[in-house]
Amino acid sequence: MTKKKDSLSATTSKAEAVSPDKLFTDLIGIIEGGKQYIYRHANSGVVLTYWKVGKRINDEILGNERAEYGKQIIATVSRQLHEKYGRGFENANVRRMMQFAKQFEDEKIVATISRQLGLGWSHIVELLPLKEMAAKLYYAGKVSEGLLGIKALRQIIYRKAYERRDIANAELTEKSAVPFNVFKDPYLLDTLGLKDNPLEADLEKAIVGELENFIMEFGKGFTFAERQKRMIIDGDDYYLDLLFYNRELKRLVAVELKVGKFKPAFKGQMELYLNWLNEYERKDGENAPIGIILCTSANRQVVELLGTDKAGIAVAEYWTKFPPKEQFEHKIQELMVEAKERMERRQLLGTGENKKQIDYFIEPDPDDDEG
Repeated sequence: MTKKKDSLSATTSKAEAVSPDKLFTDLIGIIEGGKQYIYRHANSGVVLTYWKVGKRINDEILGNERAEYGKQIIATVSRQLHEKYGRGFENANVRRMMQFAKQFEDEKIVATISRQLGLGWSHIVELLPLKEMAAKLYYAGKVSEGLLGIKALRQIIYRKAYERRDIANAELTEKSAVPFNVFKDPYLLDTLGLKDNPLEADLEKAIVGELENFIMEFGKGFTFAERQKRMIIDGDDYYLDLLFYNRELKRLVAVELKVGKFKPAFKGQMELYLNWLNEYERKDGENAPIGIILCTSANRQVVELLGTDKAGIAVAEYWTKFPPKEQFEHKIQELMVEAKERMERRQLLGTGENKKQIDYFIEPDPDDDEG
């Protein structure tokens, strides 16, 4: 009989909310353990400790249905933590920890992005407002690729690199000869210092003169090979604007610059260049060359009807001036809606399904049980 009473008493106590002091003691245990971990793992230790703090508070609040209790407990423990540990445990940052733990529920993913990808807490804070988990992981990968600081991460988020890559991907089908996740649409060439309405020659010269800026916009793995690549075909001279090589793709990438709208004739011109490069420039072990045509206006319906992607040709717009923020965001959103509509139309017509390719893969960290 006594055992049953003790068991009932234990069950009742579990259902009751713990006091702020008890929760505070629990959090001290997490943080003290985390401090030892931090000495060995620096930034990753901070990130993982903050995640555990956020999760512990979330679990406590989730176990109590009263909203007022949640507000009270957050205010109380954040004040107590701030008094004990100082900077880093202000109310606003504690709420970010809770948000972080809620968005990234899997501790193994948290360990991976902090240890393998090298993201610190300041990087994580920049990712929290993003709506899609795919976007968060995309930008986390970009931090790792380029060893990006906070300012550089804010810049690529502000310039919507993820959304522009998705717009370009939406133009491709499963039969496409253009790989997914390589190009963007549109390209932002405002860093090249171009004047209004530049000629093709001016644009080409500016790109060559500001190669570092252009390749940062173009993407990882691109190496400049040649400008005005000469091709002699049946005694006639042809010139490709720009030629790059992509180490990851192991293939040549031809770039043609056009002022004005995309025209169907551009496809035939690029096909000629790609066939010549495949015949005379492609090395053993390389994949077939691909091309991208950069235009002032992409004329996307014409591009879709021509099926340029099946010929290994991407088409994208370039903008030489960065528009005001609201205008930029509206235009990108508009392009994304249009791209989605084209994908849905193709699926209804059975003309090729776009299977979105994921360019990140989170592997469990072998040390994820530490700390």
